[in-house]
Amino acid sequence: MITTRVMPPAEQAYAYPLLIKRLLLSGVRYQPNQEIVYADKLRYTYTTLLERIQRLANVLSAAGVQPGDTVALLDWDSHRALECFFAVPMLGAVLHTVNVRLSSEQVRYTMNHAEDRLVLVHDDFLPLMQQLRADLPTVEGFIRLSDGGHAAQGVPLLGEYETMLAAAEPYFEFPDFDENSLATLFYTSGTTGNPKGVYFSHRQLVLHTLVEQGTLAACGEVPLLRTGDVYMPITPMFHVHAWGVPYVATALGIKQVYPGRYEPNRLVRLFHEEGVTFSHCVPTVLQMMLDSEQGRRTDLAGWKMLLGGSALTLGLAQRASERGISVHCGYGMSESCPLLSITYLSAELLAKPMAQQLPLRIDAGVPIAMVDLRIVDSEGREVPHDGESLGEVVVRAPWLTQGYLHEPEQGAALWLGGWMHTGDLACIDAAGVVRIRDRIKDVIKTGGEWVSSVALENLISQHPFVASVAVVGVPDPQWGEQPLALVVCCEGVQLDQPSLARHLQPFVDSGHLNKWAIPRQLRCVDEIPRTSVGKIDKKRIRQTEV
Repeated sequence: MITTRVMPPAEQAYAYPLLIKRLLLSGVRYQPNQEIVYADKLRYTYTTLLERIQRLANVLSAAGVQPGDTVALLDWDSHRALECFFAVPMLGAVLHTVNVRLSSEQVRYTMNHAEDRLVLVHDDFLPLMQQLRADLPTVEGFIRLSDGGHAAQGVPLLGEYETMLAAAEPYFEFPDFDENSLATLFYTSGTTGNPKGVYFSHRQLVLHTLVEQGTLAACGEVPLLRTGDVYMPITPMFHVHAWGVPYVATALGIKQVYPGRYEPNRLVRLFHEEGVTFSHCVPTVLQMMLDSEQGRRTDLAGWKMLLGGSALTLGLAQRASERGISVHCGYGMSESCPLLSITYLSAELLAKPMAQQLPLRIDAGVPIAMVDLRIVDSEGREVPHDGESLGEVVVRAPWLTQGYLHEPEQGAALWLGGWMHTGDLACIDAAGVVRIRDRIKDVIKTGGEWVSSVALENLISQHPFVASVAVVGVPDPQWGEQPLALVVCCEGVQLDQPSLARHLQPFVDSGHLNKWAIPRQLRCVDEIPRTSVGKIDKKRIRQTEV
């Protein structure tokens, strides 16, 4: 790093730290009477949100939470989770959003690994806490979060959330502190070994929020999220801060709708009743909403949807577009906070028919501001920007996790050579558009040639009988591996291997697919195994099929 000229500040100049509390105050200034909505249970204004966050800070302080302590949250997507997103880090404590879809053993592991001190827990998860309580030595107390259910016995509760807030003082003076202080912590879904702890500082979250805010509002010709929009997350708040969008929405003073536990009919109903215009989710949830009773009979026009977490197939994108949904894709990972790239819709692209737009809309898109993204070969050399040469995606940005909690060796592997290694295989074209071809561990090698499982899934998804599909490589004595397709068929129809081969043959004839990539094995299943955050669990599929 070179030496430059740095001017000393005036004696009383204020060194402004980038803290999460700064994001909260702007929304209240802009839209004090705008609504925060919790399903069909509660609604209040931004003014009330600010007061409730201050009351929660007083509750947490009275419960003994100190700066540096870790507070665990087990809840559905709710106003309470939003309040915790701010109150806990603003105290100087660390918010651990527990993945409630993990197994009980994984929940126990993550809570002990995080050294949680206080637990805020919804009624639905009190039985789990009763089961694990004796094995959580660092936990000193529990606060109940309730939607009117019954509290489980055997969990020593400090009180009920709403009752405690009502009794607390409505004002709290949030202190300044180092912007590099840890703010949030969550765990990867752990498809290999134990889940890994991913953590972010105040500075990282503020920078991610500001760039994501500008990206969603002004990147390309179709803004996704502005002050006039209505936002509803459909990515769990325990997973990468719901992609960071609640911080963006709160900073802008946007109407926010939190749906509680995800149920497809309820999600579509809230979209219609609350006038939702922007959401984000994984493709699995999009498909569930389209297939739901409410989804089939509701006009979905005007719903801007950012898809990510796993590859969006062209077949599903076509279905969503036909129903009026504006499809966009983003790319990132838990370790990247998460946003790294997003669909860029230029005026030239928008002038094309939707059938020509969709193959480009489902790409990973263009790296966003302040993201340095490269695609490198096994020697670390950058591959040509020709849209064909493959390599691993490596990145740098100011909001990437700097390691894994208590696992320095894993962190060193993540940051080998000073670049974060994503484990994703991709190409990039001359316009800078990134196309994710596969996870490196999921690429299929058959007869000495590489086959992208993602590309194959994309082609199979276009068959009219296919509702969803997963492709994995399974051992073959002659070719090393062969593609195996697991297909969930549309209602009332069935797909066999010869029909699938006939569907794929035109792609072979046009040069889009090698003939040896046509799956010789096809299994029709009722459902495809998924991880706790809705991604296709290819490790479990391979274990089951082999």
